[in-house]
Amino acid sequence: MTIKLIAIGKTDSKALLQLIGEFENRLKHYVKFDLDIIPDIKNSKNLSEAQQKDKEGELILKKLNSTDVLVLFDENGKQYSSMDFSKYLQKKMNSGIKQLVFVIGGPYGFSNSVYQKAQGKISLSKMTFSHQMVRLFVVEQIYRAFTILKNEPYHHK
Repeated sequence: MTIKLIAIGKTDSKALLQLIGEFENRLKHYVKFDLDIIPDIKNSKNLSEAQQKDKEGELILKKLNSTDVLVLFDENGKQYSSMDFSKYLQKKMNSGIKQLVFVIGGPYGFSNSVYQKAQGKISLSKMTFSHQMVRLFVVEQIYRAFTILKNEPYHHK
């Protein structure tokens, strides 16, 4: 199985990029992982929230294959402990899917078309985080999940 993470907009912080890259490298030992950054929408200041979500949604949907399982990081999604998230990933791997795609949306969330295509939603917290920080949290949690599944000492109960 491949895990793909799609995110909208670039990460400005070199420190965050370095940490994200570190976890991407660690993940290579467990799973094929692909981070796909969709550039910010040009002239977004001239667009309404709905128009921006629609444009971002079109770009997200273009990145998907027909067999992909799409899961959104969304404030209204299900919350998991790290242990439960590792079980969630194991179930997805056991189901035989080729590619699991997680998406971190833009500042206003997702368009209706993306919500309709999604097969799940996950919330990291009831708190709000910057989209740049969320990338690090997601990549780290995927890595943590694999260390849990392999019974490695990274995660402490």
